[in-house]
Amino acid sequence: MGHREDLLEGAKRCLLEKGFVRTTARDIVKESGTNLASIGYHYGSKDALLAQAYVDLAEHASEEWGEPDELPGAPGSLERFRAVMAGITDSLGKPDSIWHLSVELVAMGDKLPAVREYVSAAQRRAGSGFIGMVMGEEPADGDPSVDTLGKFFSVLVLGLVSQHTFDPGFSPTADQLAEGLRELAEAVTGTQG
Repeated sequence: MGHREDLLEGAKRCLLEKGFVRTTARDIVKESGTNLASIGYHYGSKDALLAQAYVDLAEHASEEWGEPDELPGAPGSLERFRAVMAGITDSLGKPDSIWHLSVELVAMGDKLPAVREYVSAAQRRAGSGFIGMVMGEEPADGDPSVDTLGKFFSVLVLGLVSQHTFDPGFSPTADQLAEGLRELAEAVTGTQG
């Protein structure tokens, strides 16, 4: 690996251990075995490096849940939705979970403008990824479902993470989320299951 990759891996480890605000450029350099100048050369700033490290961690978090075609249930089914939510809820309390970083971003986003800007741009890709996991296929570029279903999933996940951070005992399970979605679908469509 070169300095660029070493810095990214070091930044990921620092984020998981210290979070955004407490991670310094010197922490990253120490963790990566590089030098301070290489942060600016490769990423422009410490915050830009941390933002890229966070997005990389988030994109790889879903790999633990399996590929969409390996998930139980038919694409778009309640069973598939439950499986995706179980991947998230099961990872919330793990020591290497990235979800606490999402809450830190919400709380400190105005203090980390470079991070916020980079992560905001990545949210669209995240919404598209959730659609792919639940529905079985990611939408094409420009598909309006990214602005509806993708945003719905993103809000649901951030709410779940926030609730777990605030009160893990009250945080819903994947089964409760799936049941709540079923009840809501019945109510809005006027059907009974």
